[in-house]
Amino acid sequence: MSLVNFRDPAALADPASRWIRPGALFRSAQPFPAADAAVVAQLGEHGITTVVDLRGEAETGPEDWAAAEAAGIAVVAARIEPTNDELARAMRTMTTAEDLGAFYLLMAESAPRALAAAVEATVRPGGVLVHCAAGKDRTGLLTALLLELLGVPAEEIVADYARTNEAIQQIWAGLADRNRAALNEVEAGRMVVPAPLLEAPAGAMSAFLDLVRARHGGAAGFLAACGVTAETIEAFRAKAAASNTAEVTAC
Repeated sequence: MSLVNFRDPAALADPASRWIRPGALFRSAQPFPAADAAVVAQLGEHGITTVVDLRGEAETGPEDWAAAEAAGIAVVAARIEPTNDELARAMRTMTTAEDLGAFYLLMAESAPRALAAAVEATVRPGGVLVHCAAGKDRTGLLTALLLELLGVPAEEIVADYARTNEAIQQIWAGLADRNRAALNEVEAGRMVVPAPLLEAPAGAMSAFLDLVRARHGGAAGFLAACGVTAETIEAFRAKAAASNTAEVTAC
C-alpha cells in the first residue's frame, strides 16, 4: 500500500517554484501497516533516499521500514515523544484550534535534540521524507519550520498543513487498524482524543507560527535554540530553496 497523506509541499504550496525546490522535501503518514514493495517504489519514483521518522519508540516496529532499508534507503529516528506533564495537561485542556497550535509549540520545545537531528537529516543528498504517525502534528510542525526557513509565506504553510484533512479518514482508519489491541484497553475500544487533534485545523498552524515568531523570532531562531547550526540551516536552504539550480541527487 502506498504511503497515505504523501506529498511534496512544493507541488501545491508553491507550484510556481518561487520558494521551494521540488523533489527535496516530502511528508507523509507512517506506512500502513509497514513499508512494502509499493512504498519502496513510491520512494524511488520521487528520488527519496532518506526517511526521517519522528515517532516515539513505542509507536515503531522493526518491520516498519525494513523493506526500504533493504533497498538502500536510510531511516533516521528523530523521536518526538509528547510525554511530559506539561504536554499531558495541555492535551487534557485542549478544546480549540489555537490550543492545538500552542500544544505544537510545547511539543517542539520539549524535543530540541530530535528536531536538530531531523533538520540535520534533511540536508543529506537526495529527497528526504519526514513522517510521524498521521503525518499531521509532528510532521506538520517540522515541515512548517522548514518551509519558513525557505521564505514560504505563512498562508501557504497553513494551506499545506490543512491539506491533511483530505486524507484524514484514511489516516484514522490506518491508525485504528494498527493500534486496535491498544485501543481495546482504552474505554472499551473508544479512542479518547481531543477534538482539534482529530483534524488539521488551519487555525492550529496559524497559531503555532505566530507563537514561534513571538517567542523565538521565527523558525531560524527557534531551530538555533534547539542546537541546529547556522551551517546546517544554510545547507538546507542551499538544497531546498527554489533559487538553487543544482540538482538534488544522491551521492
